[in-house]
Amino acid sequence: MTRVMVVGSGAREHAITRALCNSGAAVSCFASNLNPGIMALADDLELGDLNSPDEVIGYAIRQGAELAVIGPEAPLAAGVADALRVASIPTVGPGRELAQIETSKAFARDLLTRNGIPGCPRYRTFDALEGVADWLAELGDGYVVKYDGLAGGKGVKVADDHLHSHSEALGYCRELVTKDGRFVVEEKLVGEEFSLMSLCDGETLRHMPVVQDHKRALEGDRGPNTGGMGSYSDATHTLSFLEDEDINAACAINEATAAALREECGEPYRGFLYGGFIATANGPRLIEYNARLGDPEALNVLEILQSDFMAICHGMATGTLAGCEVEFRPAATVCKYVVPEGYGAKPRRDCTLIIDEEQLAASGASLFYAAVNQSPGGTLETTSSRAAAVVGSGAMLAAAEAQCEAGLAAVSGRGLHVRHDIATPQLLERRVAHMRGLRSGREAPAVMAA
Repeated sequence: MTRVMVVGSGAREHAITRALCNSGAAVSCFASNLNPGIMALADDLELGDLNSPDEVIGYAIRQGAELAVIGPEAPLAAGVADALRVASIPTVGPGRELAQIETSKAFARDLLTRNGIPGCPRYRTFDALEGVADWLAELGDGYVVKYDGLAGGKGVKVADDHLHSHSEALGYCRELVTKDGRFVVEEKLVGEEFSLMSLCDGETLRHMPVVQDHKRALEGDRGPNTGGMGSYSDATHTLSFLEDEDINAACAINEATAAALREECGEPYRGFLYGGFIATANGPRLIEYNARLGDPEALNVLEILQSDFMAICHGMATGTLAGCEVEFRPAATVCKYVVPEGYGAKPRRDCTLIIDEEQLAASGASLFYAAVNQSPGGTLETTSSRAAAVVGSGAMLAAAEAQCEAGLAAVSGRGLHVRHDIATPQLLERRVAHMRGLRSGREAPAVMAA
């Protein structure tokens, strides 16, 4: 039995742990919280600093880890994957230099531009205010300001959404100069967002089904941006508002990016390459890259993975992915997060989570714990972040959504919020109508997917 160390302890890592256990792996988890779902599956869970290479390696050695899978982005930025490879532990997750594809917006944009890879919006990088006003004037009303680094999803501000004038935009740029001195200002893209995650061993890429995340906290795509309120995938492994050409183009961009990373960084990209795309009237454009599985998107795709996940992870880590079977069931999935009230703005910190295990089992849905801790008395205590995700699946999207809602009915507690409209027919039709209008040149009312 292969001993696998999972780094991280959110819902994504709960799903990773379950998939590894289903493949016959023995799992040890180096964690930042006492995730009850992981604790029920893993042989061992130890709390520590996920961003400390020394602590992670020490735990890996004590556990006799033969393979490591890194969940979050911060350990990648801290060089944890590099240190594990030096310690001769095959690792799923790119090294620090390669992880710049996520940790630096400028690095990602420049990489695509230098290598002639399509999908980039017009952009410029700044480390001072000089020239910013002129560039904003050139972009007009359609612009986005992005902090050039990791900011937990809070470093991006969009015209008309967060910034309502060039004066406000310059004020935010001034804040960024004071903070770090580097940011990107780029054109605002209009369309519908989708996620394409690829498995990569440095040479071979295998693409996962596309997923749509829902960032807005409230129904109807209203409210503040969040880390993700839920997501869905369809049984066809496409999405109703996409054309085949959109997916093919996104796959080609991921493949070209992986090749460019290897060429420029001099080492293979071994891990998950997650492209956050937006379908526009002129084809897909790249919003950003992530160097790990998405959360919640990982919960969708791992739910329908029918191949051996441990073999896939070993293939990515050792450069042998070409010999691995990668197949997904033709089933739809719907994921909805249970979060504290006020999540995305001023979240409650005194919430509790109660799970009716019998009712959950009867629903057939899957539940993945996120930022919760299990007290010595067994009480599930939430933090200010997402608490748990429920995933339903079915032959049709409507069946998957119904199963997800049945699973959510088994979850109760004080001060909780769920966005119930994810994957409902009304919202899906709005997405389709929006893209139909864009492609015909008669833009329908915008639907902000993120």
